Amino acid sequence: MKILFLSLVKVNSLSDRGIYTDLLREFVSQGHHVTAVTPVERRDSNSAKIEVEKGFTNLHVRTLNIQKTNFIEKGLGMLLIGRQFLRAINSNLSGEKFDVILYSTPPITLYSTVRKLKHSMNSHTYLLLKDIFPQNAIDMKMMKKDGILHKYFKSIERKLYNISDHIGCMSPANVNFIKEYHKYVSTDKIHVNPNSIEPIIQTISSKDRELIRADYELPLDKSILVYGGNLGIPQGIDFLIEILENVKLENVHYLIVGSGSEYQKLKNWCDQNKSDHVTLLKFLPKEKYDKLLSSCDIGLILLNKNFLIPNFPSRLLSYLEMGLPVLSATDPNTDIGDILEYNKCGKKVLAGDVISFKTALNELLSSSSKYQEYSNNAKKLLLQDYDVVNSVQIIVDRVEQVKFNQNV
Repeated sequence: MKILFLSLVKVNSLSDRGIYTDLLREFVSQGHHVTAVTPVERRDSNSAKIEVEKGFTNLHVRTLNIQKTNFIEKGLGMLLIGRQFLRAINSNLSGEKFDVILYSTPPITLYSTVRKLKHSMNSHTYLLLKDIFPQNAIDMKMMKKDGILHKYFKSIERKLYNISDHIGCMSPANVNFIKEYHKYVSTDKIHVNPNSIEPIIQTISSKDRELIRADYELPLDKSILVYGGNLGIPQGIDFLIEILENVKLENVHYLIVGSGSEYQKLKNWCDQNKSDHVTLLKFLPKEKYDKLLSSCDIGLILLNKNFLIPNFPSRLLSYLEMGLPVLSATDPNTDIGDILEYNKCGKKVLAGDVISFKTALNELLSSSSKYQEYSNNAKKLLLQDYDVVNSVQIIVDRVEQVKFNQNV
């Protein structure tokens, strides 16, 4: 198949690791041709360009700054990006036809681009539903419910779901949410296609583990509970600070790696309290982050307790890949904790419940044999449910089934 991929996540190289690059690389390895259309932000000194290699075309489109910028520029950038993508496609890919247009949320504002391309190319459209906007903005009180903006984006969301032939959701809870709150969507098109990666399962020697910890001045004689990723309002950083204040265990050290709108609040707390049981690091490149992660013991998932939508953070995959048992502290609507407990590779608590958090953490560390069982199960879960090969197969099967039905 010829696949057109649209995303806000810049694809620098097909060899990069991540949920999108791993997916595209697997398509190429199976003999499909992929064309990726992704942004080059205004702040980036590199100009927009097109790169071609065997099985893969990479089209970078010049846009406004849409990440880590002020609200006005980000909003304007989101509204313009669909038009900029379409102009770049018409200029650089004129005459090209694609079997599948593959795209992810955010943003839903790619709707008009997808609609025009679908009609002009007679393509199948496949949505990778990675967030549910604008409801997530309502949950975080970043948008007024039933206000002008909310109604506008709800209208775009409805059109995007309707124009999509297939909607791949991150988990069963996401499928149920769409079915319950978006009854206009045909249930035939909704299915689970989770975040996935190309697994690289590896072991680390005790000596290397010590060397890595020494590089970051981490204790050698304690279990490291690591949180890696965005530090923003959706992660409920106030509860993380509450944990750091109230769950001080002699055998546990907290490692936090990331950036975001709440990073400074966390840094201020660390500076004021001078706590020797916490290490805070800014964002690391993925290769360095994965190496650091391999020396840790437990992965932490955090979600704001006010979420009504069932988020499913992709940072889980890195934890599973390293064989880390996972402790999730989330809202009650996501099913990430249920999946961890069902597969016996983690524990779940509700965000805000410090006592349950402490109990779950102690349980994960109470027995070396139990810990090893959870670690082994973490790797098994990754290979079983979150291997990118499965995600590609789901997409191919869905498209082929529709083609078959149309020809019958």
